Amino acid sequence: MNLKALSKGTRSLLALVALAGIVGLGGLAGRTLSVDSKAPSVTSGPSLPVLAAQVFDPEDYGLPAVLSRYDTTLRRRETLSGLLDRLEVNRLEAHQALSGLIQAGYLDPRRTLPGLAVSAHLANGQLDTLSLNLGPERRLMSKRMPDGTYHPIELKARLSRVPRVVSGTIDSSLYETARAQDVGDQQIVDFAQVFAYDVDFQREVHPGDRFEMVYDVFVDERGQPIRRGAVHYAALHGRVTDKSFYRFTTPDDDVTDYFEANGDSATRFLMKTPINGARLSSSFGRRRHPISGYTRLHKGTDFAAPTGTPIFAAGHGVVERASRYGGYGHYVRIRHANGYKTAYAHMSRYGRGIRAGRQVRQGDIIGYVGSTGASTGPHLHYEVYVHGEPVNAMRLKLPTGRKLSMAPEMLEMFLQVRDDMDAVRAAARPPAGPALVSEVIPPAP
Repeated sequence: MNLKALSKGTRSLLALVALAGIVGLGGLAGRTLSVDSKAPSVTSGPSLPVLAAQVFDPEDYGLPAVLSRYDTTLRRRETLSGLLDRLEVNRLEAHQALSGLIQAGYLDPRRTLPGLAVSAHLANGQLDTLSLNLGPERRLMSKRMPDGTYHPIELKARLSRVPRVVSGTIDSSLYETARAQDVGDQQIVDFAQVFAYDVDFQREVHPGDRFEMVYDVFVDERGQPIRRGAVHYAALHGRVTDKSFYRFTTPDDDVTDYFEANGDSATRFLMKTPINGARLSSSFGRRRHPISGYTRLHKGTDFAAPTGTPIFAAGHGVVERASRYGGYGHYVRIRHANGYKTAYAHMSRYGRGIRAGRQVRQGDIIGYVGSTGASTGPHLHYEVYVHGEPVNAMRLKLPTGRKLSMAPEMLEMFLQVRDDMDAVRAAARPPAGPALVSEVIPPAP
């Protein structure tokens, strides 16, 4: 419809009908109309379409210019130019608006993803503002200037870091109990990794054990939670362990680790379980082999997990072997210091760059769970050798990590961090006594 071609009387009638909010234009139904603070607001009831186009010339009636706002999201395999064409935005104006954002380095059109929220604001039929919502922390705008050019603007939320304190009694599993209290998946994984050297979370955590954690939540200027951050305190009080750890970055080597209250590192020489989210399916010891039928020593520990689950290097070392090895299937063996070796079998594939002679660090991905070789299902077969003899990894007393007590000045810095965190925990605890959940702010999304 060419609105300019209509007579003034016809345009007046359409304007009155629009302001009454009783009709909509079929081709534009479902879009949103917004006006500035001085113009009348146009709304419609639940069963009425929304008029989303400017149908009269504001100058004819002494009204300020009305902005028409069109909201949509980027579709799969759609370009931003195609999206703006779909909104019937002038191609030249759309190109100028996008070019400004690209040239300013704010936008890489090759990295836009489906679902990107885009808003186009039109004034008197021209593109006034193009807005791209890149997330709760960042928005891009391209604003039309009086000379007709478009000025790129990057808006970033000012976030403040606020601690959240969560504690509780484990019912069935740490994951289920923590998720019921709105703790994020990443924070639960980080918490479990702090205790990876001491606890098998599938076998050694029991109902009635208690946990506590403190992690960051980042909030905007309105106090709304935007995202979660690092875990600064982790405590587990149960049958197997009764320990608390504090996050601290050592200033001499800039390494972040977790330390007990006395300054002893949580890190051990080897990880007890080099895999997350797995179930212990077979222990070290003599057993009847499920395939061969012979009773013999099972030299390792089996962890059942879905195919593709990452497997980590249990400690720093050098890869001795990364190839198929008989019934072990895809196999990796790592040589560590002090006569220790670890082996990982039945993998579906190797980690990137894993080969004989490669140096690895504790926590590097060296492969992924599979069922290659003599295997009845996807799992990790994990072995530990000390001076050539197989040992039970679950009962192995591992050498401890760094002790801050060896550096008095650094220990003093850590103790200040510890005391500050204890003050945060105390402030979040109600005077009447500890609660299952106490928090400084509402949980983040």
